[in-house]
Amino acid sequence: MAAKILIVDDEPYVREILDRVLRSGGHEVRVVDGAEAAVAALEATTFDVMLTDVVMPGMGGFDLLRRAKRLRPELRVIVLTGHARSQCISDFLLYGADEFLAKPFQVEELLATVERVMRAATSR
Repeated sequence: MAAKILIVDDEPYVREILDRVLRSGGHEVRVVDGAEAAVAALEATTFDVMLTDVVMPGMGGFDLLRRAKRLRPELRVIVLTGHARSQCISDFLLYGADEFLAKPFQVEELLATVERVMRAATSR
């Protein structure tokens, strides 16, 4: 199932890899380098899924999640982090994240996670 995906990460290499992998999986992708740009994109366009990093300069992933859910409550959110802690995970899930992926992750794991959140969205 193809999705319209917003990728939010401050690391160019990570953005490039995510973009390439998700496009190869048949998804439509928009890439931004931070939370402020993500908010602007969400105000202008509807996305099915947002993949966001946690630690970014300026507004971090947690504040972005809260703003994104206020703007687009139906948005599915996958949080990507290299700093996974159980309290951090619970806070993100409490505020509406659908899935968590710890960096580094496998390509197959990323594609399967996107597919899983899309299936869950259509079954609601």
